Amino acid sequence: MTQTILDRTIALLGRMVAFPTISADGNRDLTDFLADTLRAAGARVQVFPDPTGLQANLFATLGPDRPGGVVLSGHTDVVPVSDQAWTADPFTMVERDGRLYGRGTCDMKGFVAACVAMAPLWAKSDLKAPIHFAFTHDEETGCFGAQTLTAWMAAQGMHPAAALIGEPTDMQIVDGHKGCNEYTTIVTGLEGHGSAPERGVNALEYAARIALFLADLRATLRDRAPKDCPFDPPYTTINIGALHAGSVANIIPGRAVLDWEMRPVQGSDTAFVRNALDQFVTGLLPNMQALAPDASITTQIVAEIAGLVPMADNPARDLVMALTGVNNTGLVAFGTEAGLYQGIGVPSVICGPGSIAQAHKADEFLEISQLARCLDMLAALGARLEQGALQR
Repeated sequence: MTQTILDRTIALLGRMVAFPTISADGNRDLTDFLADTLRAAGARVQVFPDPTGLQANLFATLGPDRPGGVVLSGHTDVVPVSDQAWTADPFTMVERDGRLYGRGTCDMKGFVAACVAMAPLWAKSDLKAPIHFAFTHDEETGCFGAQTLTAWMAAQGMHPAAALIGEPTDMQIVDGHKGCNEYTTIVTGLEGHGSAPERGVNALEYAARIALFLADLRATLRDRAPKDCPFDPPYTTINIGALHAGSVANIIPGRAVLDWEMRPVQGSDTAFVRNALDQFVTGLLPNMQALAPDASITTQIVAEIAGLVPMADNPARDLVMALTGVNNTGLVAFGTEAGLYQGIGVPSVICGPGSIAQAHKADEFLEISQLARCLDMLAALGARLEQGALQR
């Protein structure tokens, strides 16, 4: 890979990092910037804002308007930097000792920058199949952007031959990960004075019971693990993330909010846990409503993101093996948007620059050598599409 393209990518990444696209604040400005950059390269670009106008997905295409080709998938939102001990401004990229420091360099603006930097070269190529760019919002909070974008793709009858999700894998090939389901359980009780606990319905106490019930389900989920499950650990997990309730010791909390997640290895575990929770809650409500008829327990689905199921026949995996020369694959514990593409019938694989060990941390960084390897992979992809690969 020529140094010119690498320099262009690094410069583009620096501009992207300067957009503080924390999920809660929106990614629209960066999305518009990338849309303009891709249009200037000759791509056909569509931007899909969410109802607030602060968030947006981008879908762009180079090459022929025909089925097949490849989707290059990345998210442009990043996690917050508050309460992290950064040694420099997280939104000003710094190059030091062969590394690029800044929020999002690794997760995952580096991959997006590499794709966009390659666009002018691909635009001049005789591509026999299209290259699609799919850049989404709100991946870090529940893959909300990708859920909308993949639904749109399915409604359009799009049939790409492969999807490459560029999450940080040290440029290793990943063809499977667990699902990621996030929930919020809200308990509404009856507030009162702490001196007479029997006259109130303590929402905190009931939320704590629910948390303990969910924690106790872990043993059952271990027993439900499929035979020869390849994941580590090889069973569905539950984590209690946060419990928000109460203010001072002498007030009975009237409301509690419990945040929890499940990482299923099989779809049946999702139904099992939700049914078990429903039955447990049904047993709690009579005691609560005997004193407070309006007492309630509701569980909201924040996100239920399908995992990426390892497949014996996976053209996307085989493609990236050919592009990189890597002849083995692995599984990861973290979730991605890959399962959403697989869910609409697009063979999917994960391979991108950087290490997940650096993601979400202070002084997040991306090795320049990893970025160069990514560019080599993308250059090889363009060459294969010129030769007629991935046509349908």
